[in-house]
Amino acid sequence: MATEAVRYERAGAAAVLTIDRQERRNAVDGPTAELLARGYERFEADDDARVLILCGAGGVSFCAGADLKAVETFAPRLGASGGPLGFTRLTPSKPTIAAISGWCLAGGLELALWCDVRIAAEGSTLGFPERRWGVPLIDGGTQRLPRIVGLGRALEMILTGRMVPVEEAHAIGLVNEVVGPGEHLTRSLAIADALARFPQETMLADRQSAIDGSGRPLDEGLEIEARSGATTFAVAQRGAARFAAGEGRGGAGAGA
Repeated sequence: MATEAVRYERAGAAAVLTIDRQERRNAVDGPTAELLARGYERFEADDDARVLILCGAGGVSFCAGADLKAVETFAPRLGASGGPLGFTRLTPSKPTIAAISGWCLAGGLELALWCDVRIAAEGSTLGFPERRWGVPLIDGGTQRLPRIVGLGRALEMILTGRMVPVEEAHAIGLVNEVVGPGEHLTRSLAIADALARFPQETMLADRQSAIDGSGRPLDEGLEIEARSGATTFAVAQRGAARFAAGEGRGGAGAGA
C-alpha cells in the first residue's frame, strides 16, 4: 500500500496507518475508506504490532473528514460493518493513538475519537463543520464524543459545528496531550513503545474492561472487571513476584 492513499508501516512495536491525500487535506473518499479498512484488518492480524497509530501525511491536516466532492464513492460502504470511513464501527483489540496535526474535522474527528489516546500538535483545530452543510455524523461522533468530554460539551460542538482550538480541546479532555509543531508522531511512537513494554495480558484486559463497562451501571461494570481479574490472576501473581524481588521500584518502567 506504499504508493496508495493509505500507508501501513511498522515502526518498532507500532503500526502507523497514514492517510495521504494531501491535495484534499487528507479527506477520505470511498476507495480510501476501503484502504483504511484493510489497514485495520492488517493491524489486527499482526501479532507483533501492539499499538496502532493513525495520522495524516504532510502535517497540515490529520483528516478533513469525508471527501464531499466524492460522496457518491461511499455508496458501496453504506452497509459496511466497519462504517463508511473504514473501521469506525469496530472496536480494536489493541491500543490505538491518533497523532493529530492541523485540521481534524468532521469524519476526521470521528476517526480521532475512535482512538484510545489523542496527541495533537500546537496549532491544530478540531470540530464538526459539516453541521453547516447538513451532513450527519455517522462514524461514531455522536456516541464517542459525549463519553470523552461529557454530554453538555459534546452537544455544543455537535449542534453548533464550532471549530475548537487545540488548547481548548486539551482543557476539556478531547485531546490528551499537546506537543510542539511536528512532534505529534514522535510523541505517539514514544507512547506506543512504552505500552508495548508492559505485560500485555493484564493491560489489554484492563483496557477491555474499561471499554465494556463504559456507560453501564457501576455494579455491572464491577462484574466485568471482576471477571477480567480472575482470568489474569496467574499473570498478576508473576508480576507481584517480580515487584517483590525489586523490579519497578521508584516508578521505573512507567509509561512514557
